[in-house]
Amino acid sequence: MGAVLSRLIILIIINFALLAPTIHAQDATGSMAFAGYDQAPFHPKVAANGMVTAEEILAAEIGRDILVRGGNAVDAAVATGFALAVTFPAAGNLGGGGFMLVAMKEADEVIAIDFREMAPNAASRDMFLGADGEVDNQKAQYSHLSAGVPGSVMGLLDALETYGTMSRKQVMAPAIRLAEKGIPISYGMAQGFAASKTLLAKDPSSLAYFYKSGGALYEQGDRLKQRDLAKTLKRISKHGRAGFYGGKTADFLVAEMQKGGGLITHADLKNYQAIKRKAVKGTYRGYGIYSMPPPSSGGVHVVQMLNILEGYDVRALEHNSADYLHLLIEAMRRAYADRSKYLGDPDFFDVPVKALTDKSYAEKLRSTIDRGKASRSQDILPGRNLPKESPATTHYSVMDKWGNAVSVTTTLNFSFGSGYSVDGAGFLLNNEMDDFSAKPGTPNGYGLIGGEANKIEPRKRPLSSMTPVILKKDGKPYFVTGSPGGSTIITVVLQNILNVVDFDMNAMEAVTAPRIHHQWLPDIVITEPGISADTVGILQARGFKFAKDAQGKYQRTTLGRANAVMLRDGFYYGAADLRSPTSGASGY
Repeated sequence: MGAVLSRLIILIIINFALLAPTIHAQDATGSMAFAGYDQAPFHPKVAANGMVTAEEILAAEIGRDILVRGGNAVDAAVATGFALAVTFPAAGNLGGGGFMLVAMKEADEVIAIDFREMAPNAASRDMFLGADGEVDNQKAQYSHLSAGVPGSVMGLLDALETYGTMSRKQVMAPAIRLAEKGIPISYGMAQGFAASKTLLAKDPSSLAYFYKSGGALYEQGDRLKQRDLAKTLKRISKHGRAGFYGGKTADFLVAEMQKGGGLITHADLKNYQAIKRKAVKGTYRGYGIYSMPPPSSGGVHVVQMLNILEGYDVRALEHNSADYLHLLIEAMRRAYADRSKYLGDPDFFDVPVKALTDKSYAEKLRSTIDRGKASRSQDILPGRNLPKESPATTHYSVMDKWGNAVSVTTTLNFSFGSGYSVDGAGFLLNNEMDDFSAKPGTPNGYGLIGGEANKIEPRKRPLSSMTPVILKKDGKPYFVTGSPGGSTIITVVLQNILNVVDFDMNAMEAVTAPRIHHQWLPDIVITEPGISADTVGILQARGFKFAKDAQGKYQRTTLGRANAVMLRDGFYYGAADLRSPTSGASGY
């Protein structure tokens, strides 16, 4: 009996040992490393050779397949971009624009490709003002006049030709196949079409492209075929730039402009160019921070806010505590105040990038922050002591087995842009002209204030909040991230970086953690579910104001839909934000 009992005890001990995780020594960050599984509450996808994350899973899988076939991160990013034009029409696009960061293993610097939309040559400063001198938002946001010259096709093709290894035919074939044969309607896509029917139904072409016969809604599980879009993609695949900015596609686009009173001409299309710019570079606690320069405001202000926060022991504060959020709000407030005055297209306005991202300037801004009391936005002036962007945006991140990384944010501006499609070509028009300051000092569709630096001028690119980021550790790509979200993009990306660097979160934790937003004006803090009522109460007592609904209750909303890839300990970790019902990460 004693021997049987002894054997039973031994078996129990062995089974318990097999089930329990093995605890290793603490790593350099002080966190415990576990063999077998991660103790974090949210888990990223893990792969050994490369990873693609995007807001639509089919597009991410197409990028993954390109990596499997031997393509590099740029090949995969371009394939993903063209696929999103098919699978995610609310923001993926041929008719919009965006920004791309490329970090090639053999290059020290990060390349910034600006394929932002451009104002047509016939655009004028007061083109959206009504007879009363005020901004006519219908014209600025929901008309053919609101369309800038598209840059997405040029940007993707330029990146492929310069840094890719595969042909146009190879990277575009999957998107063409999906457009021809059709894609399954997901729950998220069905909901998007239903919510946007009023916008899209005003245009017969959009109604035909995105709804069933007679305007009936697609349901989950239905199949959407986009034959006109497939033909446009084929022309691009065969003829390159000339397949979009010239020939039949250009004829379709110009005819659409003439029909609807828009401004884009054949000359505007012919003259469009993507521009390679020097990435904004900063450092934060030993990490290299790389992001887009103007006309993106994102890179400048992410670095500016990180510089401010670097002067505090953020790690010692509990994540999303009142003391931590207090510092975030004040850093955000000061950065957005500067954005309102100093940011615009650098080809038209001398943007003081070096001054705004200087650590000594951050030190001066930091000295104006009272850790026990809220500032008032009306007291924060743009550029005080200064030394001499939609919810319908989409982001995707890529890393390959060779150490290359790509971060891309692209947009139509609003969800489904202006709602108008190019008849015969199958793609939607952007409404990016609203990102200019139609009237300096007047808020745009996202409530952002702009000034003279961002006034409308021919061939100018509007200011954007898009913030693709590549974070380097020991000189190598470590964390690639970005987000949609209009004016909230910059603060979403900021919090992703802080979550990784200061709180040692994995990629999925970083993009999933509850977020806040403040943009100087209006002087209101926006919070997500998950920010506790007790924390809000403490901050209110310090003088911070929070968004409220019509009933006077605290108004909470989701902020952004970030996607990220992290390379850590030899593995690729992909995180697709759970805030999006369609997003996905795919690696191999």
